Amino acid sequence: MTHGHTITIDKSERHVRVVHGGQVLAETDRALELRETGCPVRYYIPAEDVRLDLLAPSDTHTVCPFKGTASYWSLPDAADLVWAYPDPLPRVAEIKDHYCFYEPDVS
Repeated sequence: MTHGHTITIDKSERHVRVVHGGQVLAETDRALELRETGCPVRYYIPAEDVRLDLLAPSDTHTVCPFKGTASYWSLPDAADLVWAYPDPLPRVAEIKDHYCFYEPDVS
């Protein structure tokens, strides 16, 4: 990692719910909290708790030097709404098979 850059991943004790257009896209009590230097806390939700049937794979891919290559999924009215690291780097292997959304409801 770059000097001073850290990533920590912990099991969340919070309930995480993602709603878009009145439809629940994900809901879990099993999220992982990823804290990364310079970024807001991100909640990674297990695939089993995500409505993947509502999401369409996107052609978008981004590369993070600390996590690996991300793939994205979209809704008809929300491009690249969710992302995941199908083959994350070993230091963040826990996020494999987990999905992350922008602005989930967290309680």
